Amino acid sequence: MEEAYDEKLTEIDVKAALGPIKYDHDGYAKVDQPGVAVGLAWTAVGGDILFIEASTSKGKGKLQLTGNLGDVMKESASTALSFIKAHAEEIGIAPEIFEQTDLHIHVPEGAIPKDGPSAGITMLSAITSAFLGKKVKPFLAMTGEITLRGKVLPVGGIKEKSFGS
Repeated sequence: MEEAYDEKLTEIDVKAALGPIKYDHDGYAKVDQPGVAVGLAWTAVGGDILFIEASTSKGKGKLQLTGNLGDVMKESASTALSFIKAHAEEIGIAPEIFEQTDLHIHVPEGAIPKDGPSAGITMLSAITSAFLGKKVKPFLAMTGEITLRGKVLPVGGIKEKSFGS
């Protein structure tokens, strides 16, 4: 027994079937302390945002990276830190702090593998924020590979990244 139905879907039909659009504004609200920055990421199913967290503690200058990061993303973190060290005085960071402070960079959702160079500028921002004790603007998301000269290189997947939620 088949019911008659209209084969053409309208926007109203789709909204009725899927329900209201869900926005997670809490994700952006998490950028409420120094050392946290929001990055844009490309995924196989579109764009997404990711949080880069940087934390400092007394130590001897050790760098720790966590969050299931691939080699390229680890290199981005090292490059960002090298740039900050080379330009510490310009940025307002006392150069000797790097010998007395350990740095831990974490990208949450550790079960999900993450890789690529585009998080470089986000890592640089999170690290700088942690060392200066200043918050990154909460509604700012960024993407781009960083160089040792401080240049942000062109990135791919901008359309997908811009739809990240």
